[in-house]
Amino acid sequence: MRVSKHEPGEKLSPSGIPLKTVYRPEDAELDYASALGDPGEWPYTRGVQPSMYRGRLWTMRQYAGFGSAKGTNERFKMLLDAGQTGLSVAFDLPTQMGLDSDSPRSLGEVGRAGVAIDSVEDMRALLEGIPLDQVSTSMTINATAATLLAMYIVVAEERGIARDKLSGTIQNDILKEYIARGTYIYPPEPSMALIAEVFRFCADEVPNWNPISISGYHIREAGATAVQELAFTLANTIQYVTRAIEAGLAVDSFAPRLSFFFAAHSDLFEEVAKFRAARRLYARIMRGRFHASASSARLRFHTQTGGVTLTAQQPLNNVVRVAVQALAATLGGTQSLHTNGYDEALALPTAEAAKLALRTQQIVGYESGIANTADPLAGSYYVENLTTQLEERALELILKVDELGGSEKAIAAGFFQEEIARSAYEHQLRVEAGETVIVGVNRFADEEETLSIAVPDYSALEKAQVKNVKALRKKRNAADVKRALAGLATASAKDSKQPRLMPIIIDAVRARATVGEISETLAANWGFYRPPL
Repeated sequence: MRVSKHEPGEKLSPSGIPLKTVYRPEDAELDYASALGDPGEWPYTRGVQPSMYRGRLWTMRQYAGFGSAKGTNERFKMLLDAGQTGLSVAFDLPTQMGLDSDSPRSLGEVGRAGVAIDSVEDMRALLEGIPLDQVSTSMTINATAATLLAMYIVVAEERGIARDKLSGTIQNDILKEYIARGTYIYPPEPSMALIAEVFRFCADEVPNWNPISISGYHIREAGATAVQELAFTLANTIQYVTRAIEAGLAVDSFAPRLSFFFAAHSDLFEEVAKFRAARRLYARIMRGRFHASASSARLRFHTQTGGVTLTAQQPLNNVVRVAVQALAATLGGTQSLHTNGYDEALALPTAEAAKLALRTQQIVGYESGIANTADPLAGSYYVENLTTQLEERALELILKVDELGGSEKAIAAGFFQEEIARSAYEHQLRVEAGETVIVGVNRFADEEETLSIAVPDYSALEKAQVKNVKALRKKRNAADVKRALAGLATASAKDSKQPRLMPIIIDAVRARATVGEISETLAANWGFYRPPL
């Protein structure tokens, strides 16, 4: 990554970009048609829709999931009643790792980080009373994304809802799991093949579904800068698109439904510039490398305010942080947004905190005037300069990944991991030196606030979930499950000529096979990923 020369005491952005005291026209000189354009037009720097929020506000999609499917369903309904316009599901670690709740490896983790989903029966309870043909649903799930999508489809099917009426997103971004998050199961090769199969299936049968949400968010949470978040997300995108094309898919058959997921941190202008740079750089990559159509080069993204920026000290300060970050996301042109609860540095968000986070979005949307015009910061000498700087620096990193042979090889070489670790370490040094100010932590830390947060009884919840999954195994048709899993084993074998796994996974889900059983069947053929030392 480029190292800028700067004078001692010079002001830098969080990504290390030297900042001037005053910006003038020459700092932002751009060719309007090739670098900006109108909103909704190439290269989409100013947004992907001509009228942006003047036509319709972003989707207010609050991330929720804890404990049981029934409890999470109640939270969803509370948020929908409060004005939320889309669902976003958090799953517990066993579900993410392909483990059933009664697995010994699940002990102590059932329902803690999200909702426990063992079978389509849990998915049905999760979505009870929610009109799936009217509400879009985002699911933060990766290694088991194909299985959870299959469950969603079967729930809709059993309600009589056609697949073409469903809308939503599965994260399905396994590369960032190897880089930053760790909820992987299988090695890269079969994992990438399964992702390409999901691309094909959604393009053919679930046309309003986004088959992937390529995520910079978790890369940023691991300590990456805005430049690294942008670069590594798009480097992974290049790998996914390349693999899909190699699998025989035409780029314009799946690329219009690719979606993205970014973080919004507190440096307002760098974050706005990052989102604008992301759209322009993606458009240029898709056209230049893959000869994609204009509709395939529109970067649509979801944003979540920065979880890693929340503090346990003086937690009410987080309300203000989240508001600033929400403003950055919307000034930057996000398509949907989750705003964090102020108490999330301490526990899963309470209902009160979740509702206040939603109200924050609503105040920004309805009271700030942000929706009156598209890309209101366009033409700012400072913002245009930052946008260009971020794009150029991100491209340098992408080219470095290219030199290593693409994201898969760069991951194997530890390149992403080392770059992020270095940035995280340098940030921590700046915090400890007081160069980076965190209010209530390393400055103005004289007052302590305490919050009383009720903690769920996870032990009782786990026992109930284990009881449920065992009862399911007794009442389902064992012969149907055995047949379906045998078909999946045959289709996923290394010498199989059957690349179309999604219909077979759906068949297994329909028979009431569990997440763990489906994952174990695939792992028996594909093996487990072990990161290099």
